[in-house]
Amino acid sequence: MTAPESVVERQLAAYNSHDLDAFAATYAADVVINRRSGSQLLGREALREAYAGMFAEGRCRAEISGRLTEGDWVVDHEVAHGITAEPLRVLVAYRVRGGLIDRVDFLG
Repeated sequence: MTAPESVVERQLAAYNSHDLDAFAATYAADVVINRRSGSQLLGREALREAYAGMFAEGRCRAEISGRLTEGDWVVDHEVAHGITAEPLRVLVAYRVRGGLIDRVDFLG
């Protein structure tokens, strides 16, 4: 079993290096991602489609300004670059089960 924080850290490293395969590999096949807009991404393939263009352009990067962990949950305070004109500050809650991220909630 892999500690939730380790899984989320691998996900962040893959995101920052724009490695779509390594990024997607940290997520469960049936992951549910609740976006700030209220929309959802359902499943690993939807996640791959949503991030493919951004990764191909190499324009995204995130830094963690704070992290809390409790049980299956890791909550990061992230500063995301390359998504909007100005850095975007957001809270992201990741639930890790069976060594994979199976739920993500973007807050704020």
